[in-house]
This record gives sequence, structure tokens and C-alpha cells, in this order.
Amino acid sequence: MEHYTMNLTLKVWRQENSTAQGRFETYQVSNISSEMSFLEMFDVLNEQLVIEGKDPIAFDHDCREGICGSCSMYVDGKPHGPWRHNTVCQLHMRAYKDGDTIVVEPWRAKAFPVIKDLMTDRSAFDRIVQAGGYISVNTGNAVDGNATPIEKEKADNAFGAAMCIQCGACVAACPNTSAMLFTAAKVSHLALLPQGHPERKTRVLDMIAQHDKEGFGSCTNIGACEATCPKDISLSNIARLNKEYRNAALVE
Repeated sequence: MEHYTMNLTLKVWRQENSTAQGRFETYQVSNISSEMSFLEMFDVLNEQLVIEGKDPIAFDHDCREGICGSCSMYVDGKPHGPWRHNTVCQLHMRAYKDGDTIVVEPWRAKAFPVIKDLMTDRSAFDRIVQAGGYISVNTGNAVDGNATPIEKEKADNAFGAAMCIQCGACVAACPNTSAMLFTAAKVSHLALLPQGHPERKTRVLDMIAQHDKEGFGSCTNIGACEATCPKDISLSNIARLNKEYRNAALVE
């Protein structure tokens, strides 16, 4: 693949905190390698800002390997940028060409208040998990992994749901800012496994209650969440969530 460099214009959202008024600021970056990741390009910009005595742009990152979900932001209006099934840290600058203008914003959701600039507080997800994302096990020695037979189809579906990295792209893409795909993934991967059955009914009720308490919107089956999810979490998990919720509510 041909290597090249480019000069870019960046329009980046700057906001001191959740109560401050934000605004876009325009920056020029030069000699950006097509082999850089998007976050490496931001590192170059921040070094430039520090040298100029200016406040660097705050953004979340950790693993930079598409695993942790920290690098959550809109790039040109799309969660995680133009590449499908991708996180921002795995977006590379070869997706752009010399002279391009790129607009970068934080997630826009009531439940994800801005901490600073491109960083948002996604601890609402943690509280949903804490509400029911656990199982009951006997104390003592660890049970052998093969001691509980599980059908391959169920195991595959549970693993697919468990791949959710809590990035929040589903919320960012949804016009209702619903977190149903995230919540459904967390409910599904335990509901499908026998280890998750003791809390099966209370889990879905408690997690949905917490979802609504956090201020997320309702699901209207638009499907933008599945289309933008970097781990390709299936919309079928929401159907499973609805079935689990209906069954649990009937028992209650």
C-alpha cells in the first residue's frame, strides 16, 4: 500500500466541562502520515498545542487495539468514523486525503455528560451492569470449564453478545439515544448460559429499570445501533431482551 503524507483541517469540539458552553475550534495539522492511526494524529496535534502554550485536546484512550472502547467520538458525524465495525483507535489516516476537513465531536447523549472536550462520562453503563450483570456461584474451588455442557449455538450467541466493549456507539447512533443494544447484550450473554439462570428474572427487570433511570431513550427498532457497533452486536439481542423482560414481568 502506497505511503503518503497530508495536510488536514480539523474542526474539534472544545468544552471545559458539562456545564460550560462548548464551541468548535479549527486547527491545521501538516505532514500527517497515511500510516498513522487517528489517535496518533491527535497526539501530533496535542504536541503542537503544548509547544504553542495552549491547552491540549482531552480525549479518552487506553488499549489502542480496538478492545477497551475508550476512544469514543463522532468523526464527521459518524460514531467511530467512516470504517464499519471499527473503533477510532483502529481508524487509520489512509481513510483521508490531502486537504480534507475532519469534524470531531464527543457523544451527544443526556446520559453521557461531557467531562472535557471529547471525553464523556459513560459510567451509566457501569451502573446498568452493576444492577444485574452478575451470577451466583458456590464458593470454593473453581469449577472446571467443561463441567457444564452448553449447546454450541447458545455458546456462540452468548460469546457474540459478550463481545460488547461498552463504547457507547449504539447510543450515539440512535436518534432516541437508547442503550437497549448494550443492555440487551449484557442480559443476553448471561441469560443464554445455565450459570446465569438463578438471577434470570430479576436481572432483566433491574437492568431495564436502571437503563431508564439513567435517562436513555426507548428503542423504536431503527437499527442504527447494530449498523454502527464496532463489534457487530446483533439486533436479535434486543428481541431476546424483550422476551426475557416479558416473561419476568408476567411472573412478577
